[in-house]
Amino acid sequence: MLTSDAVHTHPPILARTPRPALWAHVPDAEWDDWRWQLANRLNSVDELAQIVRLTDDEIAGLSADGIFRVDITPYFASLIDPDDPRCPIRLQVIPQGRELQAFDGMSADSLGEDGHSPVPGLVHRYPDRVLMLVTTQCASYCRYCTRSRMVGSPTLNFSQADFDAQIAYLERTPTVRDVLLSGGDPLMLAPRILEQVLTRLRAIPHIEIVRIGSRVPIFLPQRVTESLCAMLRQFHPLWVNVHVNHVKELTPEVNRALALLADAGIPLGNQSVLLAGVNDSVEAQRDLVHALVRQRVRPYYLYQCDLVPGAGHFRTTVNRGIEIIEGLRGHTSGYAVPTYVIDAPGGGGKIPVMPNYVLSQAPGRVTVRNYENNVYVYHEPTDYPPAPHTGERP
Repeated sequence: MLTSDAVHTHPPILARTPRPALWAHVPDAEWDDWRWQLANRLNSVDELAQIVRLTDDEIAGLSADGIFRVDITPYFASLIDPDDPRCPIRLQVIPQGRELQAFDGMSADSLGEDGHSPVPGLVHRYPDRVLMLVTTQCASYCRYCTRSRMVGSPTLNFSQADFDAQIAYLERTPTVRDVLLSGGDPLMLAPRILEQVLTRLRAIPHIEIVRIGSRVPIFLPQRVTESLCAMLRQFHPLWVNVHVNHVKELTPEVNRALALLADAGIPLGNQSVLLAGVNDSVEAQRDLVHALVRQRVRPYYLYQCDLVPGAGHFRTTVNRGIEIIEGLRGHTSGYAVPTYVIDAPGGGGKIPVMPNYVLSQAPGRVTVRNYENNVYVYHEPTDYPPAPHTGERP
């Protein structure tokens, strides 16, 4: 039988990720301070060349005008293999010259969010839920960012007036029951502002669920503290979706941050993006999902890469994504298999894409195959009443 002390123990401080020589002199107290991490982010050729043997393509990317913002926390930079241009961490955060290449279908607002925005920062694309953008700032910046048109801007952000307009819209829209906070990264907000936003959302009777989408636990695990988790747990039911693309991102520091969130009663999910050269193999995805469930994080979505500028070289074929799901389904636990989706260009929403397991249908019979390609017939009722039609005039 567990004692109460055992129930409330906090995750131990595990072995640290080794640091490059550049930061060997930094005291642990500073390294573990999320403010120090943010103040010492790397973003130039000169800074990154101190820890990475940059390629010509990377130098071209870092030197280009008008390219999406670069900022990498020292912690996340310490995960980069300095000698391997194909390092999955490196590819996600260091720009390359080929980001400047245009491609078919490219669009700055590829998901049509601006057209579904009734007030600034609020995207109402689905009937019962909204996306609430609360900041444009992130701890570090992913090179394939869906919102690179606005995220990372040093001048663009959301004001108190914007928050007021967002809350007012939600108060007068009773069909909304689920609010997803995103941006930018909501955990980059000052704690008092984030708490204020959550408090105001919880005061709206028809808001049942609040979710936070964040990569801070991955880019900046030092930000996930016991005090932050204590603040968040006031607002249950509260869910957090993190963003991990490769098993190399699940370090002792990240695992401790995830444990703090889970121990605060916050259900955790993971959203990955399928990225060429990073995680576009069955093996990479299987390693990732197995590591996630060990940390009490359920794989939620695997996204096909969006058609945003700078992301052309990250795109895979859709068939590759289907092959990966087929390599997971039946070969690992069902709850470890994410839903593979295309977020439809132009605002069509998330469309699930999966292998075809239904081979044929006839009255009373459905022919299906399993993960081993064995074929089975399921006999279904022929007298089942059809679903009633809705929305038709009498």
